[in-house]
Amino acid sequence: MARLCQILLLRSVPRCSLTLTLTLILFCSCPALGKKKLYIGALFPMSGGWPGGQACLPSAQMALDLVNKRTDILPDYELELIHYDSMCDPGEATKLLYDLLYTEPIKIVLMPGCSSVSTLVAEAARMWNLIVLSYGSSSPALSNRQRFPTFFRTHPSATLHNPTRVQLFQKWKWTKIATIQQTTEVFTSTLDDLEERVREAGIEISVRQSFLTDPAVAVKNLKRQDARIIVGLFYETEARKVFCEVYKEKLYGKKYVWFLIGWYADNWFKIKDASINCTVEQMTEAVEGHVTTEIVMLNPETVRGASKLTSQEFLAQLMSKLGGKNPEETGGFQEAPLAYDAVWALALALNKTVGPLKAKGHRLEDFNYNNRDITVEIYRAMNTSSFEGVSGHVVFDAQGSRMAWTLIEQLQGSGPPADQTVVIEEFRYLSQKLFVSVSVFAGLGILLGIVCLTFNIYNRNVRYIQNSQPYLNNMTAVGCMMALAAVFPLGIDGLHVHRRQFPVVCQFRLWLLGLGFSIAYGSMFTKIWWVHAVFTKKDEKKDKRKHLEPWKLYATVGVLLCIDILSLIIWQILDPLHITVEKFTREAPKGDLDVLIQPLLEHCSSEKMTTWLGVVYGYKGLLLLLGIFLAYETKSISTEKINDHRAVGMAIYNVAVLCMITAPVTMILSSQQDASFAFASLAIVFSVYITLVVLFVPKMRRLITRGEWQSDAQETMKTGSSTNNNDEEKSRQLERENKELQKIIQEKEERVSELRNQLSERQALRSRRRASTITNQNNSSPALTITHSDPRSLAPPPGYPAPTTDLHSHPFANSSSLYQPDSNISRNNCHPSRLQLLYK
Repeated sequence: MARLCQILLLRSVPRCSLTLTLTLILFCSCPALGKKKLYIGALFPMSGGWPGGQACLPSAQMALDLVNKRTDILPDYELELIHYDSMCDPGEATKLLYDLLYTEPIKIVLMPGCSSVSTLVAEAARMWNLIVLSYGSSSPALSNRQRFPTFFRTHPSATLHNPTRVQLFQKWKWTKIATIQQTTEVFTSTLDDLEERVREAGIEISVRQSFLTDPAVAVKNLKRQDARIIVGLFYETEARKVFCEVYKEKLYGKKYVWFLIGWYADNWFKIKDASINCTVEQMTEAVEGHVTTEIVMLNPETVRGASKLTSQEFLAQLMSKLGGKNPEETGGFQEAPLAYDAVWALALALNKTVGPLKAKGHRLEDFNYNNRDITVEIYRAMNTSSFEGVSGHVVFDAQGSRMAWTLIEQLQGSGPPADQTVVIEEFRYLSQKLFVSVSVFAGLGILLGIVCLTFNIYNRNVRYIQNSQPYLNNMTAVGCMMALAAVFPLGIDGLHVHRRQFPVVCQFRLWLLGLGFSIAYGSMFTKIWWVHAVFTKKDEKKDKRKHLEPWKLYATVGVLLCIDILSLIIWQILDPLHITVEKFTREAPKGDLDVLIQPLLEHCSSEKMTTWLGVVYGYKGLLLLLGIFLAYETKSISTEKINDHRAVGMAIYNVAVLCMITAPVTMILSSQQDASFAFASLAIVFSVYITLVVLFVPKMRRLITRGEWQSDAQETMKTGSSTNNNDEEKSRQLERENKELQKIIQEKEERVSELRNQLSERQALRSRRRASTITNQNNSSPALTITHSDPRSLAPPPGYPAPTTDLHSHPFANSSSLYQPDSNISRNNCHPSRLQLLYK
C-alpha cells in the first residue's frame, strides 16, 4: 500500500490539481479509510444480575482486532463495535435499543448478552430486518423460531442442562425433587422443560417455589416441606441472597443437594454484596457440596481454529487484556470464549455473503433496515456456519442455538446425599496385611521348591535318588510351585486391577491351581498306584506287572494332566469366568441417620458355576480318596524300586485331608473375603510345605550325612547305565531261581511228612502183631519156627545200612533209624542218595 501511494503521488503531482494531491496524501496516510465500515450494535451487561460484559467485552474486542487485520476475511470492510451497558435489565435495554436503532450509523447486526435483554431485542429486531447474535443468552424461549426468526446464539440453551440433571436423578435413584427459581422468563421456561422431562422419567417435583427479589420466604417453605434435592435457577446476584437464607435455615449439609447453574463466577459466593448480611465463611459453608451443570465453553483440545489461536493462547491474551484482574471475580470470564467466537461467526458469515450479494447487485454497505435481501443472505450464511473456535466446534441447530457438551461439577468434591438417605457403594477389599503375609509364605515356598528341584536334578544319577523316580519328583516340585503361584492371583481384587482386567485374573487362578494340583498330586498318585499294583496282587499278575517301564509312569501323569486341561478348556469355551458383584445388607454408620453403606464384593463366577465346581470337586475328590486307600494298602510294603513310597503316602494323607476340608469351607466363607482367602491360601501353603519337606528333606539328609552322592556318583559315571541294567537283570534271575527252590523244598517237606505218617502206621501195626504172636506162644507148647523163604525179605531198603542186630531179632527193631531229621534228611540237607526212597 505504501509503495502504491508513492507511485500515485509521483505521477499525480505534475498533472493533477492540488485537491487531488491532498486527497491522495490523506488516503495514503490513513489506509483504513480505504475500507468500508460495518457497524455492530452490542449490549454488554457490566453490572446487574449477570455482569458478563466484564470479560465478554474485552474478548469481543480481541476478536474484532484480529478480524480487521486479516486480509482473507472481509478485505474491503472494517467491523466496528458500538456498545452500551444494559445492566442485564430489560427496561434499560429498551432505552438503549431505541438509541441504537435511531442513531446513526446503521447497525448491520445486534449483539445482546442477558437472556431477558436478548428476548426484548430479538423480538423487536424482526421489524428492522436485523440479525441478532447473542453470546450469553440461555433462555429456552429464545429457541422459538416463530417468535424470534432472526435470532442466533453461541451460548447453548439452558434446556441442555435438563437431560443431564434427569440422568443424575435416575442414577442416584431419586424420586422426588424440589425447585426454587427467580421469576424471569429464562428460568420459568427452563423449569417448565425440566418439569416435563422429570414427569416422563417418573420423578415428582414435590415443592416448587419462586421469588422476585427476596428469597427468604421461598427458602423457609423449602425447609418446612423437608425438601432434600433442590434445583435452583437464578442469577448470580440472587444466588448470594438465596444461600445467605440457606445458611440461616440450615438447609445445607449431607442431607441436602443443591443443583445450580454453572455459569457463575468461580468464587461468586465470596464476592462482597451489600444486599446480604452473611460472612464469606458462612457462605462458603452453605454452598459446600453443591452440584453444577454447565456447558463446556472452552475447547479442551489443542487445535487452531478460524482465529489461528488455541484455547490456551486465547486465555493468555485475555488475561493480559484484563490487566491482572482476578478471573474468579470477573463476571462473564467463563463465557468470554463464546463472545470471542460470536464475533468470528459474524465475520465469517458476512464474508460468505459478499459473493452472493455481488452476484445480485448488492453490497454489504448498502444495508438498511428496509433491505430484506441482504438480511436473508446473512441469515443463510449464519445458519450454515461451521468452524473450530476457542470454545469448541461452532455450529447452530434449526432454532439457531449452539450445540455443545455438558459438564458436571461439584464444589469441594463432597459426595451427594440421597432423597431421604444416601446409599454409598463400598467395595470390600482384601486386607493388605493378610495378602502380604500370605504372599511372603508363598514366595518362600516357591524358593523351597526351587531348592528341592535343583537338588533332585543335580543328584539324579545317585542310586538312592534313582530308586525314588527322580523325574516324578521333579514333577511334584514343579506342581507345588505352580500351586503356590496361584496364591498371588487369589489375593488380587478390584483394588489392584481394573474391572475389565479382572476376568483375566480369574483365569490365572483357575489354571495355575488346577494344573499345579494335577502335576504335583498326579506324580505322587502314580508312585503309590504302581507300588500297589505290583506288590499287592497275586503272584502271576505280580510277575507280569513288576517290571513296569518308567514311561508308563509318566504317561499316567500325562493322562491326569490332559483330563484337567481338557475340562478347563471346555469350561472356558462354554461358560467363561467373569466378574460378579455380591450385594450385602445396607449398614448405617454412626452419627448420620441419612447415610447408608451398601457393601459390595467382587467374585469370579460363571453362569453354571455350581455345576462346574461339582464336576471338578467330584473328580478330584475321587482321586484323593483313591490315593488315601492306596497309601493305606501299601504302608507295610518295602521295595527298592520306589524307596520313598511311604513318604509319598504321608504326603497324600495331608494333601487329601486339607483339600477335603478346604473346598467346602471356602464355599461357605465365600462372602467373607479375608477368611476365605486366608483359609484357601494357607491350605495351599501348608500342603505344599508338607509335601516338599516329607519328600525331599529326608533324601537331602541321607545324602549329606552318609556322603552317598560321592561314591554312587563316581560308580555310576564309571559303569554307566548298562551296569545298572545288568544288576537289575541278575537280581530278577536270582529271584526266579530262589522261588523255584522254595517250591521244591516245600514239595519235599510235604513228602517227608507223608512218609512219617506211613512209618508211624507201620510201626503201630507191627507192634500189634508182635503182641498177638507172644500171646499165641504162651498158649501153645511147640515153639514157633520162623522160616525165611526169601533172604531179600530181610534186606534193608536201598541206600540204608544193614541192621546190626541178630538175625533172630525183630526185623523192625531199629526202624526208627530210618528217619533222623537232625542228621540225615532236613530242609537244608537233602542228599541225592536218599531222595530215591522219598519218591517210591
